[in-house]
Amino acid sequence: MITLHHCAGSRSMRVLWLLYELGVPFEMSIRPFDASLRQPDYLSLSPAGRVPALEMDGETYFESLAIMEILCERFPERGLGRSAGDLDRPDWLVWLHFAETISQHCAALTQQHLVLHEDWMRSPTIMKIEVARLKKCFAAIEGRLSTLVENRDYLLTSGFSAADIAVGQAVWIALHFTDMEGFPEMAAWYERITDRPSFANARPDPGTGVYAQEFYPALEETVPQ
Repeated sequence: MITLHHCAGSRSMRVLWLLYELGVPFEMSIRPFDASLRQPDYLSLSPAGRVPALEMDGETYFESLAIMEILCERFPERGLGRSAGDLDRPDWLVWLHFAETISQHCAALTQQHLVLHEDWMRSPTIMKIEVARLKKCFAAIEGRLSTLVENRDYLLTSGFSAADIAVGQAVWIALHFTDMEGFPEMAAWYERITDRPSFANARPDPGTGVYAQEFYPALEETVPQ
């Protein structure tokens, strides 16, 4: 049996999306996104007190992208990974892990908007910088999907994969802080992958999970008087 330890809207959502796409039986242990993740019972599963953690075949795993690699290797017949020797294997690894680049900028914005509760603690400058960095990531995705001959439907030439899930989930978080204006191929790709039933099953209900708001606008710079 597979058990996913999950906080709605967190990085564990990418693993949940993958599990639904794999179509394998699993259970969920829903965890609140709070200090209880630092309790000894959970630290025995994820020593840094982060989600997700995954229990499978008598073993426990943590780190979302590592878990995605493990699941793709455990269920290769589903075709969501790319095995050693596959021409798309290097690109699969690159784009799978590019999700964490996006997620790091999202984490900085999440801290600014959700963790620091008072406006005086927050920095409009940091918000502006991190949104600009997300736009750089969006430009990289747009470039990947655009070619001189024809546009790609997915990040890999060989079609939909766990890389689309990982990057797509990171973009889902990023869209709480910015938009895809100016990135038409990325917007079409995002609509394509989020139209899948597996995404609808993994996505938290509006107003629930880590992000209670649909969008978090950056603070305006204040001019000292």
